[in-house]
Amino acid sequence: MTAQLKRLMFRAHHMGSTENDIIFGSFADRYLADFTPEQLDRFEALLKENDADLFDWVTGKRPPPADLNHDVMQMLIAHKPVTDKF
Repeated sequence: MTAQLKRLMFRAHHMGSTENDIIFGSFADRYLADFTPEQLDRFEALLKENDADLFDWVTGKRPPPADLNHDVMQMLIAHKPVTDKF
């Protein structure tokens, strides 16, 4: 596992809110190992965004900005973690 992948896995599981921990952590567990280097970079850039904005974008409360509406964002939007927490 590369240093970037380890860092992204940790960050995805420690977002700052339980909801984002569940969404991004389960997404990372499912997809990151198969991502291209470019997709990992796009995911890393998303993790630098505000947690509340990320939650709104991936849950459909607000559309993501055009510059962040790429393949990784679309995968996140389509990702449905199995949980009863929210």
